[in-house]
Amino acid sequence: MGKGAVVGAAVVVGAAAAAAVGVAVVSLSRRRRRRREAEDERKRKAAAVIEEVEQRFSTPTALLRGIADAMVEEMERGLRRAPRAAQDAHQLRRQPPNREGESETLFLICRALVHGHLRNTSAVFNTTPLSGCWDEQGLFYALDLGGTNFRVIRVQLGGRDKRVVKQQYEEVSIPPHLMVGTSTELFDFIAAELEKFVRTEGENFHLPNGKQRELGFTFSFPVHQTSISSGTLIKWTKGFSINGTVGEDVVAELSRAMERQGLDMKVAALVNDTVGTLAGGRYADNDVVTAVILGTGTNAAYVEHANAIPKWTGLLPRSGNMVINMEWGNFRSDKLPRSEYDKSLDFESLNPGEQIYEKMISGMYLGEIVRRVLLKLAHDASLFGDVVPPKLEQQFILRTPDMSAMHHDTSHDLKHLGAKLKDILGVPDTSLEARYITLHVCDLVAERGARLAAAGIYGILKKLGKDKLLSDFSQQRTVVAIDGGLYEHYKKFSACLEATLTDLLGEEVASSVVVKLANDGSGIGAALLAASHSQYAEVA
Repeated sequence: MGKGAVVGAAVVVGAAAAAAVGVAVVSLSRRRRRRREAEDERKRKAAAVIEEVEQRFSTPTALLRGIADAMVEEMERGLRRAPRAAQDAHQLRRQPPNREGESETLFLICRALVHGHLRNTSAVFNTTPLSGCWDEQGLFYALDLGGTNFRVIRVQLGGRDKRVVKQQYEEVSIPPHLMVGTSTELFDFIAAELEKFVRTEGENFHLPNGKQRELGFTFSFPVHQTSISSGTLIKWTKGFSINGTVGEDVVAELSRAMERQGLDMKVAALVNDTVGTLAGGRYADNDVVTAVILGTGTNAAYVEHANAIPKWTGLLPRSGNMVINMEWGNFRSDKLPRSEYDKSLDFESLNPGEQIYEKMISGMYLGEIVRRVLLKLAHDASLFGDVVPPKLEQQFILRTPDMSAMHHDTSHDLKHLGAKLKDILGVPDTSLEARYITLHVCDLVAERGARLAAAGIYGILKKLGKDKLLSDFSQQRTVVAIDGGLYEHYKKFSACLEATLTDLLGEEVASSVVVKLANDGSGIGAALLAASHSQYAEVA
C-alpha cells in the first residue's frame, strides 16, 4: 500500500472515530437532558402535591373561629335536646343528625359538682365532690385504659391537708393482636398486668387489715353507664375491634378477669378519662374548668352551669354546676378542612363515618395521615426512588411517636429523620430533598391537628363566656387541664396548640388562661372517684 493510501485510510479512521465520539457525546447529552427533564418533572409533580396539601390543610384563624362556633352550636343543641323516654335522664345518648354535616356528638351529663358528699337516691350517679372537702384517705388503685397503652396506678390519699401522699404507676403496651382479638384475651392480659403491679406494693402504701383493695376504672370508650360502677360498651374506637364486648358490662368483664388471676379487688367507680382528668385537675387546682385528652384518642369534658342545661330534669346540685362529657371526637362539621387523605383514612377505618374530629387531631391517626401523603408523593413524584417502598403501602406502619421524632430532628442533614425512614419504611438511602419534604409534611399535619384542637378548646371557653374579659374589664384565672401522650411528648404539637389558642383569645384574655399538663390526671381522678364511692366510705 502506498504512503498516500495509508494516510487516506488514517484520515477515514480518524473521521469515523471523531464521528463516533460525536455521536456518543450527543447521546450522552441527550441522556443528561432527559434525566434533567425527568428530574424537573419529578420536582414539579412533588411541588404540585405539596401545594395541594398546603391548601387542603390550611387553617386560617377565620376558619378556626367558624369551627369553634360550630362546636358551640353543637354543645347548645346537645344540652337542649330531650332524652328519649327509654333513656336515663343522666345519660344523653346519641341522636340522629338533623341536617347534612351535623355532628352526632354525644353529650353525657356525668355527675354534679358539689361541696361535700351529696347522696341523691333519685339519681343513677352519686354526685361527686370535684370541689370542696376532699377528705378521702387510704390506698386506692386506678386502671386507665384508653388506647394502645394502659396505665396501672396506686395512690395513697392523705385527706384534705396531705392530698396525694404517694403515687406510683406503670405503663403497659397492648399487643396489636389483642386490639382485634377477644374480650377474654384482652381483659385477662390487663388483669395479669394489674396483679403483677399489686405484688410490687411497698411499705409506703398502707391497706388496713380486713379491707379489700378498690379500683377506679378509667375506660375511654363510649359506654352506656348504668351506675357509678357499671356500664355497657356502645362501640370500640381508636383501632380496637374486639368480639363479644359490645353490649356487655365492661366492669363485669374486668372483674371476672381479676377473679381468674386470683386478684381480690373491687371496681368502685367506672370513669371516663376526661371526667377523671377533670376530677384530678380540680383536686389540684379549683380554677380548672375543662379537661381535654390528647393522646391515642381525644375527648373533652367541662364544668357547666346547671341552669344552662334545659334538658336536665333531676335535682340541682348545691354548687349549681354539672360536668359535661362531650365525646367531642365524634364532632363533625362541613367547616372541618377534610382532605382526600382524611376521607380515604375514614373510609378504610374500622368505624367509617364516625370520630371524624378525632381522626384529624389525635395520636392514633396523625402518623397515618403523614404516611398517606408520603405514599402519594412516592407514587406521583418518585420521592423515594423509582420503586415505591413496599412498607409504605402498609396502613399505620408510621406511628405518631415516629412522626414526632422525625419532626423534632434539628440536625443539618436530618440524619435522624433519614434513619427513621430507613428503619420504618425500609428506604436505605434517602436524598436530602426527600428528608426535607418529609419534614414539611410532618409540619403540615401536626400544625393542622394542633390548630383544630385549639379551636375546640376555644369553643368550650367561648361557651362558658371565658373568651372575653368580665364586664368590669377584670380578668379571672381559667385553667385548661390537658392529659395524653400526644400533648405531653409531641412538643411542636403542644406549642402550636398553645400559640393558636392565644391567637384566638387575644393576648389580653389569653394572659388569664392557663393551659397545663395534667400528667396522670385521669388516673388520679379515677382513684379519687373510687375513694369517694368506696364501700367503706361513710354515707352522709
